[in-house]
Amino acid sequence: MTETLAEITTPSEEPIPAYPMPRASGCPFDPPPTAQAMHAERPVAKVRMWDGSTPWLVTGYADGRALLADPRVSSEAIRPGFPHPNAGFRQNAPRQRSFIAMDDPEHARIRRMVTAPFAIKRIEAMRPAIQKITDDLIDAMLAGPTPADLVRSLALPLPSLVICTLLGVPYEDHEFFQEKSSLMINYRSSAEEVIAASDALTDYLDELIGVKLAEPADDMLSELATRVRSGELTRRDAASMGFLLLVAGHETTANMIALGTLALLEHPDQLAVLRETDDPKVVAKAVEELLRYLTIVHNGRGRVALEDIEIGGETIRAGDGIIVYTSTGNRDAEVFPDPDRLDIGRDARRHMAFGFGVHQCLGQPLARMELQVVYGTLYRRIPTLRLATGVDQLPFKHDALVYGVYELPVTWAS
Repeated sequence: MTETLAEITTPSEEPIPAYPMPRASGCPFDPPPTAQAMHAERPVAKVRMWDGSTPWLVTGYADGRALLADPRVSSEAIRPGFPHPNAGFRQNAPRQRSFIAMDDPEHARIRRMVTAPFAIKRIEAMRPAIQKITDDLIDAMLAGPTPADLVRSLALPLPSLVICTLLGVPYEDHEFFQEKSSLMINYRSSAEEVIAASDALTDYLDELIGVKLAEPADDMLSELATRVRSGELTRRDAASMGFLLLVAGHETTANMIALGTLALLEHPDQLAVLRETDDPKVVAKAVEELLRYLTIVHNGRGRVALEDIEIGGETIRAGDGIIVYTSTGNRDAEVFPDPDRLDIGRDARRHMAFGFGVHQCLGQPLARMELQVVYGTLYRRIPTLRLATGVDQLPFKHDALVYGVYELPVTWAS
């Protein structure tokens, strides 16, 4: 990189770059040049958001982990100063509260209610079923026309089917909840669209909680319904928890499947390793490196300071917004040598793709296992898989909280 922060921001006494930041043309996997320059020159610095607010952007690995684990930093999205990505999120924050936007002890109390289904042993027991779903979806794609859209054929239906099974949500409703969740996480959605989508999804899950109260089954919504019956949760709170699990459970993994496949297709030497191995340890290592390299929660994790905090040579004041920019943290050369190179043999387990601290992603065992199954199956079953269009023609999700591609046309030798 030859650009400096001064060159890519408006000249002033103290340049404040706009946020979020655009990626460089032709570099779809790399963090934005402005963010990389900030990491090199001012790793704790202010950015300017859509509403004129100026939260701190923290671009380094060590500083980011420290703040995500610091009890003086709050995840409460209803606090003044919290850096909301758009007006819809800010207006919806007090209406749609989930445990990821709470602090301990309330966060811990509610999170414990849904940890058991994501225990590693329970998730591992699902591996044969997820393998079958993956094989069935690949069979259907191979039997269909080419080019095929990998997003619609595999990346989206796989995690949607899995999270529907876990929660007890009818898969036949997948188009409804996929449409609403896409609106929810899109920066361009108006406040009215975000609130309407949020209400529609919460109402839908509220009705399902009612069904589970009357006819419980072996699923997570039924477990939440028992909490409602015991008075630990209101029915609306249970629906909000289901909302979070449903949206996060398919959006993140779906984008990792598609974007990870694209990254491998663009790095054929790395793809060849996965195509030729049947070693689960090699596949598991590749998953961690792709999580680090891509960091699909690509615009960071919002927080707000509860007290003054000295970090990175700056003083973050109480009430200041903070964005821990994990995309650049996961490209920190002090932690990951040659960080801009995709190397699936690297030990990348220390990445922050799932966050860090008490709010670290609850569903990460499930996401890891789904990705291991897909990355360990797809390229061996379709060894001639290739892009059916140029990378520059792909519709990337620059406008969403979770990065990926809207479509991924692929083909293969028949």
